[in-house]
Amino acid sequence: MSVFNQSRSNIIRLIFLGLFLIIIVQLFNLQVIQGKYKQLAMDNAVFPKVKYPDRGIIYDRKNRPILNNTIMYDLVVVPNEAKKTDTFGLCGILGIDTAEYRKRMLEARYKNGPYRPSIFEDLLEPQLQARLDENLWKFPGFALVERPVRVYPFNAAAHIMGYIGEADSNIIRRSGGYYHMGDYVGRNGLEAYYERVLMGQRGVEFLLKDNKNRLVGNYEKGRYDTPAVRGRNLNTFIDIELQQLAEKLISGKLGAVVALDPKTGGILAMASGPNYDPNSLTGPNKQKNYAHMVLDVKAPLLNRAIQGFYPPGSTYKPLGAMIALDEGVIKPQSGIGCTGAYYGCNRVVRCTEHWQGHSANLRLSIAWSCNSFFSDVFRKTLDNPAYSGSRAGLVKWNEYMHAFGFGRRIGVDLPSEITANVPDTTQYDKEYRRSWNSCTMVTIGIGQDKLTATPLQMANAMAIVANKGYYYIPHFVKSIENENEKDTVLRRYRQKHEVLTHIPDDVYDIVQQGMQDVVEHGTARVAQIPGINICGKTGTAENKTVLDGKVIQLKDNSMFVCFAPREDPKICVAVVVQNAGYGATWAAPIGSLIVEKYLTDSLRTERVAEVKRISEANIIPEYFERLQYKTDSVRAFKWFNLTKDSSYIKKYLPKHGSRKVPSVPAPVAKKVEKEQMINKNLYAKRTTTDKRNP
Repeated sequence: MSVFNQSRSNIIRLIFLGLFLIIIVQLFNLQVIQGKYKQLAMDNAVFPKVKYPDRGIIYDRKNRPILNNTIMYDLVVVPNEAKKTDTFGLCGILGIDTAEYRKRMLEARYKNGPYRPSIFEDLLEPQLQARLDENLWKFPGFALVERPVRVYPFNAAAHIMGYIGEADSNIIRRSGGYYHMGDYVGRNGLEAYYERVLMGQRGVEFLLKDNKNRLVGNYEKGRYDTPAVRGRNLNTFIDIELQQLAEKLISGKLGAVVALDPKTGGILAMASGPNYDPNSLTGPNKQKNYAHMVLDVKAPLLNRAIQGFYPPGSTYKPLGAMIALDEGVIKPQSGIGCTGAYYGCNRVVRCTEHWQGHSANLRLSIAWSCNSFFSDVFRKTLDNPAYSGSRAGLVKWNEYMHAFGFGRRIGVDLPSEITANVPDTTQYDKEYRRSWNSCTMVTIGIGQDKLTATPLQMANAMAIVANKGYYYIPHFVKSIENENEKDTVLRRYRQKHEVLTHIPDDVYDIVQQGMQDVVEHGTARVAQIPGINICGKTGTAENKTVLDGKVIQLKDNSMFVCFAPREDPKICVAVVVQNAGYGATWAAPIGSLIVEKYLTDSLRTERVAEVKRISEANIIPEYFERLQYKTDSVRAFKWFNLTKDSSYIKKYLPKHGSRKVPSVPAPVAKKVEKEQMINKNLYAKRTTTDKRNP
């Protein structure tokens, strides 16, 4: 019996020993090998506070900061740690309801997981940040994180600088996980193009938490902290005073102004109208302001200098003259007997000038912008006997235009540049079923038909003419702070591009003399500046739009290109003012003011009044008001119907934790009511002004 008891006792001891060994092994596995529970303990006791670096500062040519940083705060949350937070207290401080609170928590879990911090509310106003800071101990799982925010000391260059926004899932995926939810990245302009330079490197500060979730000090005296590394600065060619002047002159107008240094390709100013205050896309109201601008039919966010494409009108004529001279189809003394129109094709091409002798030779034809002369020149270029017909002539003409920078992206250091259009045989074959000739497209000779260009392309073409055959790709950034061999982004902008080397200097001299005559004796006399030889060319381009399925003939676009001084060009300018009439009415005075300001660093007293007159003029067509009303009304009806659709409710609303049908916003409801009052006829009550050409 005793043997049996002893055996049973040994078995029990072995069982307890085995259990003990299992526990020891499991503890070793959990604490040493896996470290899972240690990490959970760390998560409860230590808060990893992300330190966002200051983005690089952007300076103008005179070393003035035109894009700088300030500090604001984000409220971040770790969802799994916020279960015992004072929900009602937090909602009261933030001014939200509990439904909105639950929606944000669900979004935080979905975006970044339950154990990682996500932004609950970003860019807090100072008063709100101070109030949260005092009461944060009541809200476990929540913390305030510093956020460097961009500021624009001169309230200028919005389209150039761009803006920053939170990285979305696509950006994070493309970055290979480098960016996290809550990181801010450049979304447009130089902010986006030079993101890798400006962004810097974020750091982490580990802070201890007490049992009330209050931050009480550094963990391990900061041993594991990593400092944030600020982004590198950019030095640009921009002259901020010139930029401000350009923006002032284009205000109240649709169009663009581009000024660049032909010797370097450095862009001195680039303004697009309508413009917006760049500071409106920073701070707590940025989303509301952005939404308002997106819905504006005048498209203030659109950079028309690189994304607007326009028929160049008569600003094309100096290039047409150079091509024809180089091809040998005309000579400097070539002329035409124009009395107000060109009758060489089935359709008449009208000319502004009617007096005899204004097109007696090339110089006079450029000076007085004779449509008859340049229509004839274009036909001679395409029908050149050296080629077998207009098709081969158009192909050759295309080669010249691409060499001048038309029909392709120039390569400026901004995203979203467009190509515009240089028509080729494919386009005309498609439209005319291969049955076309030089008369079909004769108005290309005066910069119309299917030919379009961006203001930047026009300015770059003037740089080629000013330099007599070379250019540098237009760009803003001159140098990068602490530039090294790995910084290859600026190399392409420092390479000299020689084009059309077969064109001799005397051809450039002839065309330049004609362009100087434009300002001294011809259509752009209004652009004269005492003591400065300006070479320029006005343009008046036909302008049409489609509204309600009808083609509306708008007022002509006012165009002007120039460079100065002729003997040593230091600035090239291109100006487009939509719906403004003759080139000499608006565009030429604007271009002249830009040249004078840059070359003399001041404006004459009498020209200050001219700046006031131009800047205060609002010449945006009235039809935009009708278009805005129509767009808002259509959007209101879509919203009204969409929110009644059960499929919409089932598909989208449950994601936000609510099945309640959202009410129509008050402004939208008013538009719906107004729309119903006029029986869905948007123009039933047109005024006398509405019936006129806008």
